[in-house]
Amino acid sequence: MTGTELQFVWSGLDGLAPRDLYAMLKLRVDIFVVEQKCPYPELDGKDPNAMHLRVLEDDELAAYLRVLPPAGAGPARIGRVIVAPGHRGRKLGDRIMREAIAHCRAHFPGKDIALSAQSHLRAFYGALGFAPVSEEYLEDGIPHVDMRLAA
Repeated sequence: MTGTELQFVWSGLDGLAPRDLYAMLKLRVDIFVVEQKCPYPELDGKDPNAMHLRVLEDDELAAYLRVLPPAGAGPARIGRVIVAPGHRGRKLGDRIMREAIAHCRAHFPGKDIALSAQSHLRAFYGALGFAPVSEEYLEDGIPHVDMRLAA
């Protein structure tokens, strides 16, 4: 799909209509569990405290991520970054990440932003200013590296 305006919609979990919640969870399972062949507990208990960013095109979920608020003195965290298969190749990952960074800067000023990146995406996140802060490790059988964007 191309040519229509994208909508960037932030909401808490309680602000999601049942169909929107279903679409969000279905996309996450389709990508992180099925496409990546990685059976793991996708519903991790963190969604109720997160802000969810959905990118919609013609009411279809094109991309998604969540932002977790800082815990104490810790950083804000961006996670579950997804671009739906039919919407890839359009730089939506870059756009949704820039929106999330702006959200974190506005709502958590002075806080670093952290994420756990799949290792093959290190350059993508690096281009957004994130730097590795850990050695590579396996998470659910997939190589990852922790990265941070300084406040």
